[in-house]
Amino acid sequence: MLSFIGLFGALALLIILTMRGINIIIAALISSVVLALTGGLNLNTAMSVYYMDGFTGYFASWFLIFLLGAIFGKVMQETRSAESIADFVKRTMGPQWAVFAVVAACAIMTYGGVSLFVVGFTVYPIAVSLFRNANYPHRFIPAALVFGSISFTMTSPGSPEIQNLIPAEHFGTTPAAGGWVGVFTGFFIMIVGGLWLRHLVRKAVANGEKFELPPASPFFSKSKDEIAATVEEGAERELPHPFFAILPLLIVIGVLNVLAFYMPTKTAALIALILGIAGTWLFNLKFVTEYWHSMAVGTQNALVAIANTCAVVGFGSVAAQVSSFQVLLDRLVNIQGPELLGLALAVTIICGLTGSASGGLGIALPLLAPIYLAKGIDPGAMHRVSALGSGGLDSLPHNGYVVTTIRAICGETHKRAYKPILLLSVCLPLVAMFIAVFLYTVF
Repeated sequence: MLSFIGLFGALALLIILTMRGINIIIAALISSVVLALTGGLNLNTAMSVYYMDGFTGYFASWFLIFLLGAIFGKVMQETRSAESIADFVKRTMGPQWAVFAVVAACAIMTYGGVSLFVVGFTVYPIAVSLFRNANYPHRFIPAALVFGSISFTMTSPGSPEIQNLIPAEHFGTTPAAGGWVGVFTGFFIMIVGGLWLRHLVRKAVANGEKFELPPASPFFSKSKDEIAATVEEGAERELPHPFFAILPLLIVIGVLNVLAFYMPTKTAALIALILGIAGTWLFNLKFVTEYWHSMAVGTQNALVAIANTCAVVGFGSVAAQVSSFQVLLDRLVNIQGPELLGLALAVTIICGLTGSASGGLGIALPLLAPIYLAKGIDPGAMHRVSALGSGGLDSLPHNGYVVTTIRAICGETHKRAYKPILLLSVCLPLVAMFIAVFLYTVF
């Protein structure tokens, strides 16, 4: 009993510390210590072996993907390609479609492999302009950014996001695995979520809410004209043509999904990202001022991003050693019902424990993949269910991207902004996961 209390108590502590603005690495270390003490583990072994093995193992496996992905995002940013895509979507859809425009801008870039944080910081000023002109409440901007960035783009077939690459490594599949069920669930999340977000915004407006910048917003002290000038600055200084801005994204997606049939997925992803970086420079040569700075800053961003993920993987690795975790895992694997249900629930619960989709997959699949492969289940179905499972409880309040988007990018608070994120990036993906389990079982 104490082990179960310690497991969920340590998770609660991790969530609380993160929501209070404590660095995720420090929060994960403190929570891991609490978990080890309440779980009956030797503290030295828990931290120096279990925690560090999880931390360094994930780093060794995925650093190059993080590195090239971060450099690609920085190159897209510094050549103004990301800005060009966001501006194109804004001009095409306009304020009357403000919600869909923000979601679409994020989705186009993240499905093409651009770093989440580059997308968030790039699209936020445009989101402010669109929401202000439409007089929509500012508190829904974080939900639009998060939903467009991580809810369906990272779990749909063909995505170059790491959450779609990790299952391929363990199930021997390609990023396009999952067949029509995977495509259907991706569109289901996108369409239902977009309409649901618009409904939530319109309901808030009908209740008297209007656009107001929170005091912590980067634009709080700026007038409407100053915000408009910030957003329109790109047009004055000339942006790349949208076609040449989007083309590198198409190269990444295309090369990844073709090469994955002939070589390991991780190798295909590295080649695709290298070609995406080169293509961004080549197609937008007149906007390139230098090369080494993008690579240096991208490297720094990659180190921060992967260190944060490794920290929660380390926490999850300690959790995997306590008896309550093993009991919970055994019960999920042997749950009554479709065999894929146990896999789906185990992945999403572990991702919830770590607050990270990729971190949770990094812990769950080495344990679960051999068990389910031995059952003779279709690897493509397991790949897609695992990816979908990673996109549910991972978006709890302590998720790194959620915290960054709400606080650092938008200047909002969890109290004001988190509820629509919970509905769109936790509840809806979980529904899609259960639908996928049902469809794979029936068909």
